[in-house]
Amino acid sequence: MNWKVRIKNPLFWIHVGGALLLTALSYNSMEPTRLTSWALVWEVVCGVATNPYLLFLCVWSIWSAVNDPTTAGANDSTQAMTYQTPKKSEPLDGTTKTGDGD
Repeated sequence: MNWKVRIKNPLFWIHVGGALLLTALSYNSMEPTRLTSWALVWEVVCGVATNPYLLFLCVWSIWSAVNDPTTAGANDSTQAMTYQTPKKSEPLDGTTKTGDGD
C-alpha cells in the first residue's frame, strides 16, 4: 500500500473519521446535532474504542477506504505505488482540460 499518498488525501481522512463517528452515532441512536462540544465527540469516540462490536464495524469500514477494489488482492497497483501525491482525475473521453473555460 502506498501509505504516503493515502495520508495526503483529505478524502481518505474524511472516510476514516466518518467511519468512526457515524458508527458510534448510529449505535448510540444519536444525531450529529447532539454533539455540541469536543468533550462529547471524544466521549463517543472513546465508546467505540471500548466496544469490540463497534471497533470491528469501524475497522471493516476503514478497510473499505484502504482497499483498492480495482486490483487483485490487498495491494495497490504498480502504477499507484509510483505516485508521490494523489492522482488527479482525468476526463473519461481522453481530453485534457486547459483551465481556460473550454
